[in-house]
Amino acid sequence: MEEKKIYTDSNIPVHTLYTAADLPQQEPGLPGKFPFTRGIQPDMYRGRLWTMRQYAGFSTAAESNKRYHYLLSQGVMGLSVAFDLPTQIGYDSDHPLAEGEVGKVGVAIDSIEDMAELFNGIRLEEVSTSMTINATAFILLALYVAQAKSQGADLSKISGTIQNDILKEYAARGTYRYPPKPSMRIITDIFEWCSKELPKWNTISISGYHIREAGSTAAQEIAFTLSNGKAYVKAALEKGMDINVFGKRLSFFFNAHNNLFEEVAKFRAARRMWAQIMKDLGATDPKAQMLRFHTQTGGSTLTAQQPQNNISRVTIQTLAAVLGGTQSLHTNGFDEALSLPTEEAARIALRTQQIVAFESGVTDTVDPLAGSYFVEALTSEMEQKAQELIQQIDAMGGSIASIEEGFMQEAIARSAYEYQQKIETHEKIIVGVNRFQTAETNTPPIFKVDDSIGILQKQKLEQLRNNRDQAVCNRILSGLRTRASGTENIMPSVIEAVEAKCTLGEIAGTLVEVFGEYQ
Repeated sequence: MEEKKIYTDSNIPVHTLYTAADLPQQEPGLPGKFPFTRGIQPDMYRGRLWTMRQYAGFSTAAESNKRYHYLLSQGVMGLSVAFDLPTQIGYDSDHPLAEGEVGKVGVAIDSIEDMAELFNGIRLEEVSTSMTINATAFILLALYVAQAKSQGADLSKISGTIQNDILKEYAARGTYRYPPKPSMRIITDIFEWCSKELPKWNTISISGYHIREAGSTAAQEIAFTLSNGKAYVKAALEKGMDINVFGKRLSFFFNAHNNLFEEVAKFRAARRMWAQIMKDLGATDPKAQMLRFHTQTGGSTLTAQQPQNNISRVTIQTLAAVLGGTQSLHTNGFDEALSLPTEEAARIALRTQQIVAFESGVTDTVDPLAGSYFVEALTSEMEQKAQELIQQIDAMGGSIASIEEGFMQEAIARSAYEYQQKIETHEKIIVGVNRFQTAETNTPPIFKVDDSIGILQKQKLEQLRNNRDQAVCNRILSGLRTRASGTENIMPSVIEAVEAKCTLGEIAGTLVEVFGEYQ
């Protein structure tokens, strides 16, 4: 009888049955040992659970601060900040291009005063904070450091992550401001400054999440992400930095989708591949060879139809991330296809992580799926498929060249189109969307952001500018312009600027004068 043809979402064929004959030649090894296929710690979650984060940020800093206090009271172990589009691109809330976008998809941060409000009552020395910010990551990091200093914190104890991954913005997301080469210079300035001043800070979170959200397959997600990672490492090496020092502070950010076994295989393959990449680039310290990653459940998998079904989807994705060995996890609210999550949806999402952690038993042993004929075969096939893509990118001259040629963008767009075609032809079933539909009678409560936020932020900016020493601001911004024009590290000037109450838009705009804008 002819075998029925079934494929994973990355187009890897799935056989009816797997046996010992399907096991790859390469042994998966032991957790905590090169190449870390089975996890980066020998005891994984028996020693310490993953950090449970909930991504939040909306409206004003004061409103977001209330949500952070609520989440901390419910048991989150780390904060994760979402910023509005003007903040992400480097415009103050009173800029004409910010009109209608202030506080909508995240919190509006214009100045040190907003940052103080955002973390009011939260000791930064005692909490790990992740900030999803790229083009303006250097400014938000400076604001965070300035706020920590104002609390009297020991900077050597401050821990957290900035996304700071500009290459995937050109390939998949679009919140860039400067051209690629100066953007890479800013990123390596951050690497260099943090290695001396902020030793526990993760200086970049090389992100496959948004590549996947744009429509890539799982194999493309890890191939493009690891290629971008190589580009950042090479840029730092060219600056004369020590791979065994900065390599320890690199982190990754992946998506978790619904195909449980493919997702687990993806995480295991990515760890193995990155360990080899770093070894080949000269890393000898095992900590610099480890792929440490945060996971977020798949936003693009959430459906507006029958939104409560998303609770089940997020549960499967949570299991995939945990079985795959994540270090940190954010679970999406069931209502996020409709709006920003309500408090109830955020609580259910967090409880999903807590139930998996404390009730499911999957944390009791390390890499419980290891040795599965199917999982080991799929891990190797995922690695092979991703490796072929990386070789294609290397042949073009690396990530930057492949993005400039449109290779990544075209590959992602093609995969997104093919996936949508499968949904429309019912080859791919999405419950409640193209099968098992119901006539919707009640929608859950929707979270709304008040449009008056923009007016409030404008008033705060006017007051800030009236109450600061403008001559000092002008002098500091002039010094920043000089540093950016030369080769000196810009971070000391940026921190000085935010402490003197220069705004995010003024700092970002100063660098536009030197670097230009990417079109």
